[in-house]
Amino acid sequence: MQQVPYGSVDRDKPLIRLPFTRLAVITVCLPLLGLIACVVLALLYHYNDATYTHCQVPNYLPSISAAISLTPERYIWRFSIGLHSAPRFLVAAAYLSFYRGRFSKRLMEQLLSGLTFLLALSENIGLLLLTYVSSNETYSVHKSGFILFIGSSLVHMLCTCKLWSLIAKYSLSAEEMMSYRQKFRLFLFNGFFCLLAAYFYKRHNTYCEAGIYTLFALCEYLVVLSNMAFHMTAYWDFGGSEAPPWSAEEEKNEELNVAQCMLGPLFPERTARQFPHHKEVKATSCQAMTPSSYI
Repeated sequence: MQQVPYGSVDRDKPLIRLPFTRLAVITVCLPLLGLIACVVLALLYHYNDATYTHCQVPNYLPSISAAISLTPERYIWRFSIGLHSAPRFLVAAAYLSFYRGRFSKRLMEQLLSGLTFLLALSENIGLLLLTYVSSNETYSVHKSGFILFIGSSLVHMLCTCKLWSLIAKYSLSAEEMMSYRQKFRLFLFNGFFCLLAAYFYKRHNTYCEAGIYTLFALCEYLVVLSNMAFHMTAYWDFGGSEAPPWSAEEEKNEELNVAQCMLGPLFPERTARQFPHHKEVKATSCQAMTPSSYI
């Protein structure tokens, strides 16, 4: 086995390079395709079981909980979410790093970014809980996972929109403006259909009217789809990055650039030669760096 010297440049090279846009598409497509497959299979092969409720009135669409609790639908959904959850944790960490860089000197925004990170983790944990504990196994646990997922999702969207409103306020980037607008619209859309779904669910349980549970299921689909679309806005946020959208090599290059700008001719040439992947900073870049940027 070949030994690599400690501190060698090869130790900092990533083993796999994956465009973040591709990771974002894969992350969203997994639950999307899994949801479509579960609903279609439930309608084709388990229609009566999937649309049955305690009211015993006609319904025409299964709820998501009913669709993912049947067999083999539950295994398809669990497989999709199992693969989907790991990149979700990675994206949450990427956003935390991004916010810390943007709001490095603002305490309230730093705290809000930390809260947003915790809410992203809570949302993902709630999704895993409602996925791996189906409604016909342990209903109370499944219900708790669903409430955790929806509650964390809504507050996470709200905090994210607040952070991005501050970013868009001082940004000239078309991608960042587009990202903020889409996030805000999807948050309003998601919140509206969450309230509408809650109304139809309450009305169904109270009056047992035919077709009302179908409207609840439809609203539930739109809530989940808008949640997926909200997370898909990472396509604009990290469009030019690789996954993960940060690296030790980039941080090392940034530190060397700052050193070159501050020390100028005093910066030893042999130091730069120790890092062959480091790109020498241009003089114009040094002029753009003010002393406050080093603090």
